[in-house]
Amino acid sequence: MTVRHAVPSDAAAIADVAARTFALACPPSTPPEATAAFIATSLSESAFADYLADPARTLLVAESAVGAPFDGYAMLVVGEPADPDVAGAIRIRPTAELSKIYVRTASHGRGTAAELMTRSLDAARSAGADGVWLGTNVENARAQRFYAKHGFVVVGAKRFKLGDRYEDDLVFERAL
Repeated sequence: MTVRHAVPSDAAAIADVAARTFALACPPSTPPEATAAFIATSLSESAFADYLADPARTLLVAESAVGAPFDGYAMLVVGEPADPDVAGAIRIRPTAELSKIYVRTASHGRGTAAELMTRSLDAARSAGADGVWLGTNVENARAQRFYAKHGFVVVGAKRFKLGDRYEDDLVFERAL
C-alpha cells in the first residue's frame, strides 16, 4: 500500500470511496436520505474537484496497486476554523483540520488509516501548523479510539448539520 498526494484526475475515485465510507461515521439513527444528500453535495466528484483545486487543502489517497480502487483517503485543511465552537475549543495555533479520513471496510486493520494519519500530520507540519484538530460524532467509538491512539485529546464539542438535523461531534486536537 502506498499513500500519495491526490491529483485532479483522482476526484471521481475519491468520491467513490467517500460514497462507500461516509455512512460508517454516521450514527445508526441517521436517515439514509440525509446521508445520500450529503454524499451528493459534499462528497461528489465535483466537490472533490473543488477541494483538489483549493490551495488550503491537501488530499491524500491510499492505494494497494496503481489502477485499483483507492483503499482510503484523507483531507487536511490548513487555517483557522470557521466554526466558532471549534475556534474557541482548540488551543494550538497555527492549526489545520483533519477534515476527512476514511478507509474502505475491506482495508480496516491493515494499517491504511494509520499511514493516512501519519502522512496527514506530516503534511500539516510541512504547511506550518503546530496543531491538528478534527471532529467526530459522539457515537463513533471506533474513530474516537483511533484518534486517541494517535495522540488526539477531546478539547470541546461542535454541531454538524446532516440533513435537517444536527449531530453532536466531539472536537479532538493534538500538537505536532
